[in-house]
Formats: sequence, structure tokens, C-alpha cells
Amino acid sequence: MPDATAAEGLGSRLTRLMDRFHAWVAVRRHHGEGFTTTPEPRTVGAYARGRQLIAGNFQFAGHLVEGGSLTPWDVAAPSAAFERAAQGFAWLDDLAAVADGAARARAQAWTADWIARFGAGRGPGWTPELTGRRLIRWINNANLLLAGQEREASDRYFRSLGQQTRFLSRRWAAAPSGLPRIEALTGLIHAGLALKGMERLAGPAARALAKDCAVAIDVSGGIASRNPEEALETFVLLTWAAEVLTGAGRSVDPRHVAAIERMAPTLRALRHADGGLGRFHGGGRGVEGRLDQALAAAGVRGTAGGGASMGYVRMAGGRTTVLIDAAPPPPGDNAHASTLALELTSGRRPVVVNCGSGLAFGPDWHRAGRATPSHSTLGITGFSSSRLANPGMGRRGAQPARRFEDAPTEVRMELATEEAGLRFLGGHDGYVPTHGMTHARELVLDSHGRRLSGEDTLGALSPADAKRFDVLMARTERAGIAFDIRFHLHPDVDAALDMGGAAVSLALKSGEIWVFRHDGVGTLRLEPSVYLERGRLKPRPTRQIVLSARVMDYACQLGWTLAKAQDTPAGIRDLDRDDTTHF
Repeated sequence: MPDATAAEGLGSRLTRLMDRFHAWVAVRRHHGEGFTTTPEPRTVGAYARGRQLIAGNFQFAGHLVEGGSLTPWDVAAPSAAFERAAQGFAWLDDLAAVADGAARARAQAWTADWIARFGAGRGPGWTPELTGRRLIRWINNANLLLAGQEREASDRYFRSLGQQTRFLSRRWAAAPSGLPRIEALTGLIHAGLALKGMERLAGPAARALAKDCAVAIDVSGGIASRNPEEALETFVLLTWAAEVLTGAGRSVDPRHVAAIERMAPTLRALRHADGGLGRFHGGGRGVEGRLDQALAAAGVRGTAGGGASMGYVRMAGGRTTVLIDAAPPPPGDNAHASTLALELTSGRRPVVVNCGSGLAFGPDWHRAGRATPSHSTLGITGFSSSRLANPGMGRRGAQPARRFEDAPTEVRMELATEEAGLRFLGGHDGYVPTHGMTHARELVLDSHGRRLSGEDTLGALSPADAKRFDVLMARTERAGIAFDIRFHLHPDVDAALDMGGAAVSLALKSGEIWVFRHDGVGTLRLEPSVYLERGRLKPRPTRQIVLSARVMDYACQLGWTLAKAQDTPAGIRDLDRDDTTHF
């Protein structure tokens, strides 16, 4: 572990050094000349965030800095993620959404200030992925940045575009395969075809992107991180690159086209009835409307076949969708111990959710968000179904563990259509090494989407598992194995214990009423929970249904139902959610 940590640190330092060197070379060897054609915007920002920026409030990566009249480069960045968000210039889209004189003035002044401070190849923004992101935004928002500008300011803008493009042509291969490299190559294609004198760079970039598609997008249209939101961003970039190439009269490599065709059905399978994505493995619900826009641009028809898509199973009936994590956690620092966790959405309203990624709220929240108790599934008290490695020792002492060392190795699932509706049956061995216990989950969603029936079992399936259970029972003086089944609720759900504590009523803002009941084997209670949402300053408080029991023999089985008791009143048009404002 120490050798790996030291090697990783050395590799990062070497990468930064090479980025700095190639940035220094690029800014001394090339000048931009102008656009080949007038660029068309391909990104859409948020009006509310744009107004906040105009007021001098910089909200990036979960932090709010009140800068007043300062530029983003004057304020002290509270985190590296904040600094990366500023350097990537995605906030230009938000100013463009406002598009008045004040928005234009700030966009132009802050961009000019970036050129003055960092344009010579200095600063943290000279990485391949950030440069690709920045080029896309500068070109997309060219009308905003150039309107009313003097010739000297325009020349500086084009000179910097050319220098950044030159840098990207030399350094795109240093970006990690997957989303970072796809972002770098899409930016290079975009700039190569938009800027005069840069056309020769587009062909090699397009071929490199097609080659990376075959590596980063698997045969079923999924990505290695199993992060639905990351899959969406990857898909969006691939559709943008294809549009730019087609618009310039160039053909799109068949490998590039095939990747888009594989991803479109998979992404349809990863979204709820309201269009939002499942919140799994570090991903959020995604920018509203972005998936629909990308699917329309791709023009790919069809949906994923039966079974799992990128390791997730989608059940749909009526206006209700259920998404289930039905695969082992992926490799990486953002994987969650969420095996067999579910989410349920009714129409436009999320009901049962997972807490989400705590990455934007600091390392403690990041770790907590990855644990099994932060997901709507069964967990043995004090344990997660996947467990982090022991901390390693580096130069500065103990280093926090970031990847799972002990995770389910066997996850089974079946999905069948029956007279009662859709039936899912899954199981995983994540608790076998620690307790000799396998978790099995059976779910049935009726065809009208009005009732989800569940049965969770925790049991020993083999003689070796039973022996391990016996040892634990002897060690704890036959206290049994305590476990909880959790159902985290969206903050907009109003929950109350009902029927003398035997049920929970869930009132949605649409007017729907859902009722949770159980078979009486366990004990039922409501507890506080949190909803971790990127773009907010702190976690949102919410509640969770907790069904608890103990395994006293070789197995314990709990049954439960979540059924709709009242529909949305016909007079209510449930078109908008209340979780889209981030201030």
C-alpha cells in the first residue's frame, strides 16, 4: 500500500509537470485567427445560477463564496473541486441563460481576466479535460464573449483559443480513459473544426475518440464506473462531437456511431418516470432535460432488452418506475455499497431514493454516502455489504481508504413478466465473509404501478455459512444478527406513522398517498435521513422508513408492501418538481 500511494503521488506530480511544460510550449507557438463559421450553442445553463453569478455569488462544487465585485480568480477557492469548476467555465452557460448586459459584462471581464492571469500557461486549469471543457464553453458562448468587443480583446480571445487547442492536441492522451479523455477529445474536435488553421487537428482527434469509445463503452452500452450521471455526460459529449463532425461535412467513425447506438437504450433504462436518473455510485439525477435533448440529437430508437442495463434493473408499471442495483460495485473511489438497493418514482415525484453522493460535502459525508445504510436496501447493523480497505501508511501517516477491498463476488438476478406484473429476484454474498449470510430480495411491481411487494431474506445457504453463523451466535451469547431494511424518502415526501405504528403513510406534493406496510416479523419506525444533492450548500433533511429484525436461526424473512392508496387529483397538473432550485 505505501509503495502504491507513493507511486500515485509521483505520477500525479509528473503529469502536472508535463501539463505545465506543454502549456508553456503551446502559448509560444500558435496564434488563433478566427472562426471558420459562426458557432452554434450546444449547452444550456440555468437562469437562477446566472443571476447568482451576476450578484457575485460563486457556488461551485458544494461551496458558496460571496465575492461581491471580485472575479472568480480573486476569491480564495475553498476546495480543489471549486477551483476546477471555476477553471472549466461551465458557468458561462448560466450567464448565457440570463443574456442581459450585466451577464455579458461579467462573462467578458472574467474571461479576459483569465487570459491575463493564466493564458501564458500558468494555473490549475491547464489539464486536458479542463481545457476541453473550457474550449467547448468559450466556443459555444462566442456571441456572448465577443459582442461589442474591441479588436484587441477579440484578438486576445482567439489567440488564447488557438493556444489552448494546441496544448490539447499535445496532451489529450494524458487524460484518463473514459469521461475525462472523451471531454478532452470532444473539445479538441470542437475547436479544430471551429477555428481557422486548426482543421488538421480534428481528424486525428476524431479517430482517437472513436478508438476510445471501443474501450470506454462496453458492448452493452455501459461504462466502468456504473455511474448513471457520468454515463449521461459521456453520451452528451459523444453526440456533440458527432454533430460537430457532421456539421462540418465530415463522416463520423462507425465505432463512434456504434457507441452512441449502444448507450442510448441503456440510458433510457437508467431513468425514472420523471426523466431523472437513478442516484447510484456517485451520480445524481442529472440536469433536467439534458438526456431527452441528447437522445433526440442522437436519433436512436429502441430500448434496452430484458435484464440488467449497466448492472441495473428497471421495473415499470403505469406511472411508477423502480430501479435496482443488481451488480457488484464497480472499481474506483466513488463506488457505493448499494447492492440490491432500489429507488421508486411515481409520475413526476421521487418517493424512495438513495441518499446520494456526499463528495461535495467533504470526506466524512463522502464516506457516509457510500455506506450501505445510506441506501434503500438491507444492511447488517454496523456493516456494509462492501467494505473499504484498511488505511495505508504514507509519508504523512495513515491515508484514508478509498476503494472497496471486500465486496460481493456473486450477485444473481432474474426478471420475469408474470400475471401479477414484473417480478425481480436477486441475491448477493456480501455478508458471507463476515456473517455467513446471503441477502436475497424479491420484488413484484403490479402492471398498473400501484403496488410494490417486497420480501427480503437474510440467511445461511451452505454448511460452511451455517458454521460461521453458529460461531457468531456462540460468541454473542445467542444475541442473533441485527439487521435493518431502509427506505430513504425524498425530502418532498411527507411521512407519518399510521395504524398504531403498523404502517407509514406517504403524502406526495402531487396529492398521491402511498402506504407502507409489513408482515409484522420486524419492528417499524421512522428515522431522520439526508438527501445529498450536488449544487446545494448542505445536505437536505428528510426521513427514512426502517424495518428491523434479528436472525436467530439460519434465516429470517421480512415481507412488506408499498401501495398507492390515493391517486393524484385530476385537477392538479403535476408538471414541476420542487428540487430544482439550488440556492
